[in-house]
Amino acid sequence: MRTWFLCKVKYAKENEQGLLKNVSEQYLIDAVSFTEAEARIYDMLGSVIRGDFQVTNISKSNIVDVFFYDDIDVWHKCKITYVVADADSGKEKKVTQYMLVTAHDVKEAYERIHESLSNMLVTFRVPDINESPIVEIFPYESEDEELLPPPPSHLKPVSEVKADQARREEARTANVKQTEPEEEEDDSEGHYDKEEIPTNESMEDDGEEAYAEETGSEEEEEDI
Repeated sequence: MRTWFLCKVKYAKENEQGLLKNVSEQYLIDAVSFTEAEARIYDMLGSVIRGDFQVTNISKSNIVDVFFYDDIDVWHKCKITYVVADADSGKEKKVTQYMLVTAHDVKEAYERIHESLSNMLVTFRVPDINESPIVEIFPYESEDEELLPPPPSHLKPVSEVKADQARREEARTANVKQTEPEEEEDDSEGHYDKEEIPTNESMEDDGEEAYAEETGSEEEEEDI
């Protein structure tokens, strides 16, 4: 659903006699916020109004829809009323809405508003129609996205924030792994000091000593 903002603009307008006269005009603009409405109205009127102009007021409008017929640019404000049943209590309640339609006169506006709302599922009435002082209406178009004000410099896109969080989590995980003590291997089994490891030379020396001892013992026996 569109949100319409009413902008009042003041500037010096040249009349038929070529004289400049200060005028105040109203424009209806589709926007998502007051900031965007101000940016769009300055952009739209910058190439239309000669000289300087000032936006004196911006307010939310009670207009819910607009219907444009290209044969005339005079807008008429139509009051629409209809009755609906409350979903909770079941009681009927009256709904009032305001819409704009271009027409040459009030009679044509009445016919055109009925034509534009012919697909409504409820019966409606048009108790009031008045010519509107609105000069022009600027609906929102997709190419107007570039007019949106940029985000504040201290804010980041959500994708960048998530990427930063992922990088910090990876760095935290890596630091935890580095600080964990490595498990000491149980080297009680199969471990020998260099001094305890037997070598071929030591084994030969031990064999010679044992042979000498046996020879010595045999000689003692013979002496006896």
